[in-house]
Amino acid sequence: MSDFKKILKNNFWFENPVIVQILGICSTLAVTNNLRNTIIMTIGVTLVTALSNFTISAMRNLIPRKVRMITQVLVISFYVIMVDIVLRAYVPDVSKALGPYVGLIITNCIIMGRAEAFAQGNKPLISFWDGFTAGLGYMFVLVVVAFFRELLGFGTILGFQVLPNSFPKWTIMVMPPSAFFVLASLIWIIRGMQIKKDVSQSSGGEKK
Repeated sequence: MSDFKKILKNNFWFENPVIVQILGICSTLAVTNNLRNTIIMTIGVTLVTALSNFTISAMRNLIPRKVRMITQVLVISFYVIMVDIVLRAYVPDVSKALGPYVGLIITNCIIMGRAEAFAQGNKPLISFWDGFTAGLGYMFVLVVVAFFRELLGFGTILGFQVLPNSFPKWTIMVMPPSAFFVLASLIWIIRGMQIKKDVSQSSGGEKK
């Protein structure tokens, strides 16, 4: 259980794929002006990452080293197609709003990174957990960004009016570049907290 707990802490906070590793940034531009779309998109990425890790780990001893990257892409593509079919069937409006970005999950650096760095060398169950928690870390960041963009850009949260009509809408928040400003602010705050904690722990260790 200690390994599972450590992976959760690392993927969600200490080695967050977006905040620390700066991966999966492109999707921040695409979907984070609408919280509902962001939640659905990140759930899809989380499931694809977890299931791809599980499958690739289960097959790792059968995959020739020379074709492992191609095999990984095929496995990821399969799960992305499944997610796309489910979205088209049950939430067609969201599927239409996300457009080609669902298909582009295949090229998400986080999914390929976890498959190559973890699933290729670990057992299926813990690989599933690694992919799932990496997806949760990704979801956490994008949901926070989408929350502020939708709130300030439209005055709504999940489509429900939150701010009064008299509140001036921040048009810049609806535009793609605003995602970078919000994300940069979030990275600055969280990395500042992490560095401050590391420094305080180091100082405490030296005093001892």
